[in-house]
Amino acid sequence: MTSDAAPFIRHLDSCNTARLPGDRTPFRLGGAMAGWIAPALLPALARHGLHRQDGALVLDDPSRLEAIGEALAAEGAYRSHHELFDVAPTADAPPVARIDRGALPLFGLIAHGVHMNGLVRRPDGLHLWVGRRAMNKRLDPGKLDHLVAGGIPAGHTPRQALEKEAAEEAGIAPALVAHATPSAGIRYAMDRPEGLRRDVLHCYDLDLPPDFVPVPTDGEVESFILMPLHEAWRIVREGDAFKFNVNLVLIDLFLRHGLIDPDSPGGRHLRAGLSGLDNPAFA
Repeated sequence: MTSDAAPFIRHLDSCNTARLPGDRTPFRLGGAMAGWIAPALLPALARHGLHRQDGALVLDDPSRLEAIGEALAAEGAYRSHHELFDVAPTADAPPVARIDRGALPLFGLIAHGVHMNGLVRRPDGLHLWVGRRAMNKRLDPGKLDHLVAGGIPAGHTPRQALEKEAAEEAGIAPALVAHATPSAGIRYAMDRPEGLRRDVLHCYDLDLPPDFVPVPTDGEVESFILMPLHEAWRIVREGDAFKFNVNLVLIDLFLRHGLIDPDSPGGRHLRAGLSGLDNPAFA
């Protein structure tokens, strides 16, 4: 156990670089505050009929958001993922619209995803299945990743998305995924080249049989390795080999398993920061 949380706090800080509003314009969707828009996108949105009201850019009809997203992709504002995500004004509100997942950061809209720690309990200690992202991934190619992780498509619950991603990424049967248990909710807001990311991660733990071996099935994972949890702790502490948000989910895991002292000042700081409950980006 370590009480020196500084090497881990840097990961928390690097995922919370957004300072709002900054130079962004508030975005209201159907009367509710939903996001923030960078100056470069404002002229294009004005052409698509959004109007200003009380300092915000407003789209009165949320049902138009999907078509506007498609038009922006056709105009070269972003590269479409061809996958719709639900859009809601807050992290816990029901969806009011849909848009391609690639457009979410353009509007600073909240995105939801799932992450699962694939754990194996062996006589020599707790081990973690880790994937290496394919080199053709748009985001963080070649970085280490969770056994299962991905966004939550429109119309899916977190559990449904977890089952979908588990089958697609690692060949895990639904009957096995059904034993996964919710472990954490993590929120962060960061500036990225693609825009403002405000992400909510629904995290799970799954104890796997000692003879389980994941199989890459969709080309998004290059390979899987089983490593001691203490080795994952060392990698997160010493560098940036893991995808940026995977670090946060692993830090939560380290806190829960005592590799970071949860009762130290640094541990309490990490726990509060991971929750994002005091983050103005989610107010």
